[in-house]
Amino acid sequence: MLFDIMRIILLSQWFDPEPGATKGLPLAKWLQARGHDVKVLTGFPNYPGGKVYDGYKIRPWQRQTMDGVPVLRVPLYPSHDNSARGRILNFTSFAASAATIGTAGIGDADVGYVYHPPPTIGLAAMSLKLFRRVPFVYHIADMWPETVMESGMVGPGRTRDLLERAIHAWCNVAYRHAAAITVLSPGFKDMLVARGVPAEKVHVIYNWTDEKAFNPTKPNPEMARELGLAGRFNVVYAGNLGPMQGLETVVRAAALLRDRPEIQIVLAGTGHEEDRLKALKRELGAENVLFLGRRQYWEMAGINALSDVLLVHLRDLPFFAATIPGKTQVALASGRPTLMAVAGDAAALIEQAGAGLGCPPENPEAMAAAIRKLYALPAEDRIRMGRTGADFYQREISLEVGGQRTEALLDSVRWK
Repeated sequence: MLFDIMRIILLSQWFDPEPGATKGLPLAKWLQARGHDVKVLTGFPNYPGGKVYDGYKIRPWQRQTMDGVPVLRVPLYPSHDNSARGRILNFTSFAASAATIGTAGIGDADVGYVYHPPPTIGLAAMSLKLFRRVPFVYHIADMWPETVMESGMVGPGRTRDLLERAIHAWCNVAYRHAAAITVLSPGFKDMLVARGVPAEKVHVIYNWTDEKAFNPTKPNPEMARELGLAGRFNVVYAGNLGPMQGLETVVRAAALLRDRPEIQIVLAGTGHEEDRLKALKRELGAENVLFLGRRQYWEMAGINALSDVLLVHLRDLPFFAATIPGKTQVALASGRPTLMAVAGDAAALIEQAGAGLGCPPENPEAMAAAIRKLYALPAEDRIRMGRTGADFYQREISLEVGGQRTEALLDSVRWK
């Protein structure tokens, strides 16, 4: 389907070169290749370390062109730690800068695409709507206030209750002003409808992944030897070793598999729980757990290719049943079998794709049993799972598919 050329503002606090910004430059370039005029309003790159990247310096604004896409960067307070104060300053400073400096400097457009989180970005979106007459599609990749409340950043008490109500009320304001809303899972849509958002306003468009980085890749035997993966059946978890991932379960599952020394659990990444997980490994004698530490982004495709199974796990919290972690798309796109230890929509997606097995979260016995089952399968069956998942990704989730759905939605709201 062909659409009239649109002038589109892509508004996001995070953008390339920050990692994981798949709704950033890849989407902007895809829309640009379709003939649309795309420009970006974002902040100075500082995620995930909370320090401004080399080559950038906080200033009132900075214009640059990235792969042919014009980008306007506005100032923010760089921070990304466990400090509630730092996070709040990071979010609110960008929102204020984008709403004022950004709205003044970005120019006119027909429609906006706004990437949430954080919800404070709604201030900038509403400023563009008020002063530039730009209707916007609001993409919700993380549901607030549930996310911040479950993170443990704010302890129990009156302050938590007040903050939760305030975030809830603010999000509802942003939802009302959005011309349309996109979400990454059916569960998120159900949550919004339960809040009173009209069902016809909410559209499910799965998040895609960085397809240049993650795709079926031939295993590298030299890399396998260097990392300690050679000759083992490797169940790989790659990502943050944080409290929400509940990786104590993974270490305990590994301890239940000590009778099969050829099975190895690999944790690639770092985070606040790393030391505690290493201590648990020693306590349980789980020598079949290998910590790879922080790895470079460009290494991850190779590590995934060396996996026999890619593992996704989150804590057993009701909210997580409505989300689909980004590791899901990475596993599918990489063409590897997936062990999905997240209840709800994520497990349903893997089952629909025929790309692996599911097990209950925070259940070491069930995880160990699922790993044994995957290990016992003929290698060709696991290869088939991976290929089936990769085909499903290309057919249902990829940038091409999600881009087309996003483009059609932007076109439908441009005159609202």
